Amino acid sequence: MITRLLVANRGEIARRVFATCRALGVATVAVHSDADADAPFVAEADLAVRLPGNTPAETYLRIDLILDAARRSGADAVHPGYGFLAENAEFAAAVTDAGLTWVGPSAKAIAAMGDKMAAKALLADAGVPMLPTWTDPDQVTAFPVLVKASAGGGGRGMRIVRDAAGLAEAVAGARREAAAAFGDGTVFIERYVERGRHVEVQIFGDTHGTIVALGVRDCSIQRRHQKIVEEAPGVLPDEVRERLHSAAVAAGRAVDYVGAGTVEFLLAPDGQVHFLEVNTRLQVEHPVTELTTGLDLVRLQLLVADGEPLPVPATPAPQGHAIEVRLCAEEPAEGFRPATGTLHRFAIPGVDAEFGPTRGLRLDSGVVDGSTVSVHYDSMLAKLVAWAPTRTEAARALAGALARAELHGVATNRDLLVRVLRSGEFAAADVDTGFLDRHPEVFAPLLPADQLPLAALAAALSGAAARRAAAPVLAGLPSGWRNVPAQPQLTRFSDIEIHYRLTRTGTLAEWERRGPRLTDSVEAGAPPNTPTVELVTATPERVVLDVGGVRRAFRVHRVGSSVFVDGPDGATSLTELPRLPRPTAALAAGSLLAPLPGAVTRVHVEVGQRVAAGDLLLTLEAMKLEHPVLAPADGVVAELPVAPGGQVETGAVLAVVDPEEDPQ
Repeated sequence: MITRLLVANRGEIARRVFATCRALGVATVAVHSDADADAPFVAEADLAVRLPGNTPAETYLRIDLILDAARRSGADAVHPGYGFLAENAEFAAAVTDAGLTWVGPSAKAIAAMGDKMAAKALLADAGVPMLPTWTDPDQVTAFPVLVKASAGGGGRGMRIVRDAAGLAEAVAGARREAAAAFGDGTVFIERYVERGRHVEVQIFGDTHGTIVALGVRDCSIQRRHQKIVEEAPGVLPDEVRERLHSAAVAAGRAVDYVGAGTVEFLLAPDGQVHFLEVNTRLQVEHPVTELTTGLDLVRLQLLVADGEPLPVPATPAPQGHAIEVRLCAEEPAEGFRPATGTLHRFAIPGVDAEFGPTRGLRLDSGVVDGSTVSVHYDSMLAKLVAWAPTRTEAARALAGALARAELHGVATNRDLLVRVLRSGEFAAADVDTGFLDRHPEVFAPLLPADQLPLAALAAALSGAAARRAAAPVLAGLPSGWRNVPAQPQLTRFSDIEIHYRLTRTGTLAEWERRGPRLTDSVEAGAPPNTPTVELVTATPERVVLDVGGVRRAFRVHRVGSSVFVDGPDGATSLTELPRLPRPTAALAAGSLLAPLPGAVTRVHVEVGQRVAAGDLLLTLEAMKLEHPVLAPADGVVAELPVAPGGQVETGAVLAVVDPEEDPQ
């Protein structure tokens, strides 16, 4: 019987496993890198062991260090979580060879499914339907195709190729990314199905020969081939659902599967089902299955690892509907560029439970207020899951909770997720893996452009209230008040200016806004083109404005010069500029700056080379993904201060491109 469990992972999955262990009375052990020393999962474990270093290769991918941590902490079992070593057959074998209980499928099953080409051959013999597949790029004659990593998952190493001209570079790029993420650069090529849906079946097996399908999830809405919205049960005809269940169980039986696993399929528009892969671990999206079955999948993992029979003899009928979103630190409008920094506030209203199968609104999070989002690991911050009796209710509740969340300090994909959940196509279950490509409107921020001035006004008034509250004398007087009306007060933010004047009683006498983000800038001396606004109340944390007879409340949170405003129409972050800014060194025209810390993996140009707008200059690797740096315009490379293998910080100059003079 398992008495002390080491989780060889980090973040929210470590916290998720610990939650079940606490309920079962199992002691817990965390392992952590230096970057994760103060992370919530470390604090929640009964014992914690340091893995010196920061990068995955130095820490979470070191089998020897993790086994040593188990020995030193007295752990008798290891749970791999997902990612890192979760699907590493060598790790599973090393754990069992060390006399520890491995919470997962056998090393033999992991190896069989880990080599995706070998897995395809094995499961094709078991009657599982397959897509045409190639290992030699020269054999590909029909497009489009998808280049995929043979090891690992999570969308890393994937490239869609629509013609022969781009195949060689796609294969090379996929190999580099797969090698960086999984330590194995082997790739293969598969026919790409347009408008396909990504559906998957949760399977569970035990050591007594039982293998059960626990329902179908739909994970079609993806970015960079990584899932961001998942739901259960998938909206499918019963006949398709039964075919998926049968194929998934057949796949499990082909390798005598034990533990939690997921068989992933591509559902074509014509109803044909094609096998994609088997993930030999617990999936990120497992909560939607838990909420619609009432099962704790981590508890089942531990029972099966202890040799107990699976207490689920057949596929349970789904109860209600659950939808999960992955809240990530990234800039969707910038190609989903990962974001780093300090998460000053992480608050989601209405959460009913964390990490458990309790129905309602569930939060599985790896972060809390003050957490640091590092460049070393995946960008996912948390998973928010809503359960309701119907799909419509679940989507509405989830979108509402996300829209009201306070997420300050790091850019996230929250607004995109809300727009997806509220879209008509999602409501009609008209989704597929190309959803985001066809719907650019979901990339727009929730806060309409014409509402930005009101948010900025609320930020300015909260700042005035904060200064008056801290004033050593005459704190009861309104900010900026004079016996004789004078010039309005001015608050400058990076993209907008707010001019305002308060009366003796603290009411708002006038205001106007100016700035480059406004489509109707106010000319000097002209009547302010602003809505009629009355100030109801203003404190450092909350401002209420009456706009045309409708009250609007704004929550304001200040951290240094950063001001975060959450209002009824959406959220924004502003940077307040100092009244007397210090002089700074000017950057050379055409400077390209690093958007986040990372490593320069390749440099494609040299100083003096002529480039065209959109040409690839160099590649930056961060958060286990490659980020291309492109020429912003036609010109000549004037400076190239970085070299392959070099580490750069946010804002570092990567290259300088002198723009080409217009001959006219």
